Amino acid sequence: MTTAVAPAIRVQGIEKSYNDLHVLQGVDFDVAPGTIFALLGSNGAGKTTLVKILATLLQADAGTAEVHGFDVAGRAGDVRESISLTGQFAAVDEVLTGRENLVLVAKLRHLPNAGGIADDLLARFDLVEAGKRRAGTYSGGMRRRLDIAMSLIGDPPVIFLDEPTTGLDPQARNEVWKTVQRLADGGTTVLLTTQYLDEAEQLADRIAILHRGRIIQNGTLDELKRLLPPAQVEYVEKQPSLEDVFLALVGETGDTEAAANDTAESASAGKES
Repeated sequence: MTTAVAPAIRVQGIEKSYNDLHVLQGVDFDVAPGTIFALLGSNGAGKTTLVKILATLLQADAGTAEVHGFDVAGRAGDVRESISLTGQFAAVDEVLTGRENLVLVAKLRHLPNAGGIADDLLARFDLVEAGKRRAGTYSGGMRRRLDIAMSLIGDPPVIFLDEPTTGLDPQARNEVWKTVQRLADGGTTVLLTTQYLDEAEQLADRIAILHRGRIIQNGTLDELKRLLPPAQVEYVEKQPSLEDVFLALVGETGDTEAAANDTAESASAGKES
């Protein structure tokens, strides 16, 4: 008899509105430990709002959520000790070297042997040589890898990556993809938000499509592809891509609604800061 493993992240009925704009309308999903879960949606779909709720930076209007077994509303302190959040833009100090950035974060977290922690992460993220240089000289991919390395100090079991490859060139994106895959291979649970279909297709164990504040489908890539009719053989058999599935499920998305959601999320972020 096998014992069921509790999800690393559990979201049930989460709702969030900004005045009359309903950004999240009853979101539900579970994330298994040590997996990569992609939350896929267009700009303004509510992805960042949901991540902020899970990271205890924003309160939901309704519903419950647990991260690493802790309720995000009732045990926010325990949640924060269990997670790391990496936003859309790298939060590195460009004046410091890569190693100095890592040492600083380790000291701020009052961890012993800050230098040893920094050296271990530089090796883990293929930044040993670059660690001696100022972070301001790094490429976009190197800077993002350093940012993720900084977020892992203290070994959080759950990491949120909110559109981590925004603004990166294809080579830098591939570097970040390899980094994210290594995290999951090492047992870290990763919740990845993205609007890039190929990113979800490349990385995720499971993919949830967030549209108009609701999860409209949630499954593995193969399960999502089976939602479309089988490929018809003419001259060449074409299997459905994740883009085909996404567009078939979402249909035409109004630019007005997406823009309104973007505006609401930006306004919320401004108030919090």
